[in-house]
Amino acid sequence: MIKRRDMDQAQFKAEERALLAVTPLDGRYARHTRSLEKYFSEFALIRYRCRVEIEWYIALAENPAVTAVQELNREVEAKLRRLYQELSLEDGLAVKDIERALNHDVKAIEHFLRRKIEALGLGLPLEMVHFACTSEDINNLAYALSLKNFVEAELEPRLGRVVETLGGLAQGYKGLAMLGRTHGQAASPTTLGKELAVFAFRLQRQLRRLKQQEYLGKANGAVGNYNAHHFAYPEADWIAHSRRFVESLGLTWNPLTTQIESHDFIAELFDLMGRISTILIGFARDMWGYISQGYLSQRVRAGEVGSSTMPHKVNPIDLENCEGNLGLARALFVHLSSTLPISRWQRDLSDSTAMRNIGTAFGYFVIAMASLERGLSSVAANEAKIRADLEQEQAWEVVGEAIQTLMRRHGIPAAYEALKELTRGRAISAGAIRQFIDSLPLDVAAKARLKDLSPENYIGLAQELVTRFTPGRKKG
Repeated sequence: MIKRRDMDQAQFKAEERALLAVTPLDGRYARHTRSLEKYFSEFALIRYRCRVEIEWYIALAENPAVTAVQELNREVEAKLRRLYQELSLEDGLAVKDIERALNHDVKAIEHFLRRKIEALGLGLPLEMVHFACTSEDINNLAYALSLKNFVEAELEPRLGRVVETLGGLAQGYKGLAMLGRTHGQAASPTTLGKELAVFAFRLQRQLRRLKQQEYLGKANGAVGNYNAHHFAYPEADWIAHSRRFVESLGLTWNPLTTQIESHDFIAELFDLMGRISTILIGFARDMWGYISQGYLSQRVRAGEVGSSTMPHKVNPIDLENCEGNLGLARALFVHLSSTLPISRWQRDLSDSTAMRNIGTAFGYFVIAMASLERGLSSVAANEAKIRADLEQEQAWEVVGEAIQTLMRRHGIPAAYEALKELTRGRAISAGAIRQFIDSLPLDVAAKARLKDLSPENYIGLAQELVTRFTPGRKKG
């Protein structure tokens, strides 16, 4: 039993929180998801909202047509920006106190910032905080910024590391021939490196798309028409102002929306994440299969237990945890991508609670990635087992493809049918194959080439494919 005297107070409190957490994201796996706090926590949302509100205020001051607030000097702008840059947890709690009184989360941000700006003693007009904004003007930009920041700072590098790892493994094992397994049955040989390279290539392609992802935003009022903006300042070019503001945040401006930004870009991102999750699930299952048949061995970690009753077990738990958490992540990504772009008429709140679960989806994905990286770090090819399978007598039927194809080249009729009769559903020895070759009406050179054939050297261009097309491979 853990006693308080065995750890400091902060550590004990952290253990208590983990035990009482409703989801494993904030409990069992909190060490893996802690980096998400600065993007998807309630505090992070408050900070991003404050950032949008302050930047909107500064943008209004920069617009000469908006006379209610004068242009600010750099010192004043810096003081305003520090309100969100240096936002503390105490500030976050203050916002929540205001929200409890108002029963409105975005309005609480407005009231909080008014108090903070007033406390600066600069005489700035407080009524211009949240000027002409609807809550969604703030929310859509806050979420877009959090997604953009997370993907660029956390997700892209993590996926890039997996691609690099797979690329390195592919290069290392590009010449290691192994039996192919189509439909779970022995098939034409391949190499372990080439099969790993397939997944590296697929992930690299999705990573390129991820890096091209747009993050859209809007700032156009209650129904997307700048009604209040135009009524208050008809002389201002609000369309140009909105575009400048959204693009100043590093986002892509969406000119046509209802009250909400349409969330199509989020759906695109989550469709992509669902596809990445699917690729990784396939990879985890393949690796699990290679481990189960002994093609991959796992490094034994000191002190670990594989089974509560079977001492010999070294279970592929990292790959299994990866697969399980990817399934949860994919389910959430698919749900969010299919529901967020739908809003009744100009606005309904069905998206609001769903948006708060964006971090949940990425949380399960991050846990899966941590398990995958751990799993990959502990596996190595069991080259003896792989070669033993290739060398066993019953593996020789897989060279039937090569023989019948060469027979076709030399115009021997019914080549496929002859090899089908010889090999289908039978265990064929090397001797039986050589006896069949001797019976063929081929010249000496062709027969010699066929007799040099073996399951181990019948790998086609596998090595060249890995060398030329594996992403993340080392130069030289």
